[in-house]
Formats: sequence, C-alpha cells, structure tokens
Amino acid sequence: MRHQDVRDDELSARLHEAAEAHEPDRARILARLERGMATQSRPDHRATRPPVFGWVRVVSATAAVASVLAIGGYAVASAVKNNSPAQQTVSVSPTPTPTPSPDATSRTPVKPVAPTASSGSDNASQSSPKASTSPTAKSPTASASTPVLPAASGVQDGPLWSDGSIDPGSNDFWAQSDVTLKTTKQLSALTVQLKVKLTDGVSSAGAWRSLPEQDFTQTVTEQDGFLVYTWVLKEGRKVAVGEWVFAGQYNHARGDRDAKDDGYSAAGTAAGQQLSVKGDFAAQKS
Repeated sequence: MRHQDVRDDELSARLHEAAEAHEPDRARILARLERGMATQSRPDHRATRPPVFGWVRVVSATAAVASVLAIGGYAVASAVKNNSPAQQTVSVSPTPTPTPSPDATSRTPVKPVAPTASSGSDNASQSSPKASTSPTAKSPTASASTPVLPAASGVQDGPLWSDGSIDPGSNDFWAQSDVTLKTTKQLSALTVQLKVKLTDGVSSAGAWRSLPEQDFTQTVTEQDGFLVYTWVLKEGRKVAVGEWVFAGQYNHARGDRDAKDDGYSAAGTAAGQQLSVKGDFAAQKS
C-alpha cells in the first residue's frame, strides 16, 4: 500500500510540472489560420462549402485546442489535489500518575536534635526534644510484669556473645542504649531485656531491633526503679546465625547521663542448649 502511494505521488508531481511548463504554440496556430485563409482566397480554389463554414472550422479548431488545454489543466489539478495526503490525528492517552511504593521495611527511629539554649537569660526554661517513636513501642506500665531470665555468668555463653553500648548519636537530652548479640548457631528461642535506671527525666522514646519486627513481641515497663525494654521471640520463629541489635531510646534531663547502673540480659536456646548472657554499658571486647 505504501509503494502504491509513492507512485501516485510521483505521477501527480510530474503531471503538475507538465501542466505548469506547457505553453501553447501561438505562432503555429496563427500560421495554420493564415494558410487556411490564403487557400480560401486563391482563384483556382474550388470551395466545396460556403466560406462561412471555413471560418467556423478554424474557430472550432481553436476552441477545441483551448478546451483540451483547459481540461488537461483541470485534470492535473484534480489529480494533485486528490492525491494529497490526508492529515492524520493521533490520540495520545494521558500519562498515568505513578503510585508510590509502600515502605515495606521497619526503619530505625530518627534521633532528635538537641535544642539550642535561648539567649538573653541563663534561667530560660528548656524543653525536651520531641521523642522519636517506634511503631511497636508501648507506653510504660508500672503494673505490667516482666519475664525473669535465668542467671548468667557473663557476656558470653557458648555460641552466644553480647555487648552493651551507648549509641554515639545520643545527645544532652536523648539517648539510645544498644544491646548487640552475636550467635554462631541458629536460635529457636530468645528473650532480650534492657534496663535503664530511672534517673532524672528518663522516659521511653521508642525501641527497635534489626531482626524482623513481626518475629518479636515488644514491651516497655517501669519496674523497681528501671525502665525495662523486653523483646520475646514468638513461638515457631527463628534467629539466624549473625549479629543483631536491640535498641531502647529514652529522654533524660539535660546534660551527660551516667549509664553505670543500666544493664541488659538475654536468654536463648540453640540446638536444645540453654544459653544466657548479661552485661552493662562499658566497652566489651569480642
């Protein structure tokens, strides 16, 4: 179909060029008219028709030539017009609005920035920064009970190793205590407790863990002068071999907070073996 269109376009172009280039040969037409008139005026010419018919023939021939030229020009113009490509319109569908992907992962709560003291008065009141909250964090409950973990002798028990540290992002009004566990065997049970001494201004600001959120039950309670964060592995879930972090966040009174009375403990099961560890928040060596 496209090849046929190209041929039609070429024919139309040639016809259009021929029509524009054609010029009637007036000299030849006049010469023929003069010869005809001279023939009619010779004495030896024997006219078979009255002279008027000779003039009619000449005029008719001239009109026929003009008609042919006019019809030819009209035909060329029609061919060019009819073969002009029709304008085409293309319907474009609107661009769809992209739908943002949902955030399928649990994020570490953002650490608040320490507020700047107001200038002009040394006694200006200071307010604690807005605490970042974890989706699983719960308000502390004084009456809630916390599980009692078996006694532990130190930071390591067989394949389970532990460490406690204050996150370097902590500031004068907010802190995060990290409990790091390393296990060289898969754990079929695990309970982790973090205890933060209720010193001036201490209140829970959230908690998180690097293991899947849906694998643990998390609680925050106040008991015996401590803010207690507890993570319990759900039945049927497993903790893979690796290094994992459990973090508790809290607000506190302005200034450096001493974490000497804080502590942690953890108990787990690996291949039927009961394991337990404990420690504080002084630097530990692996």
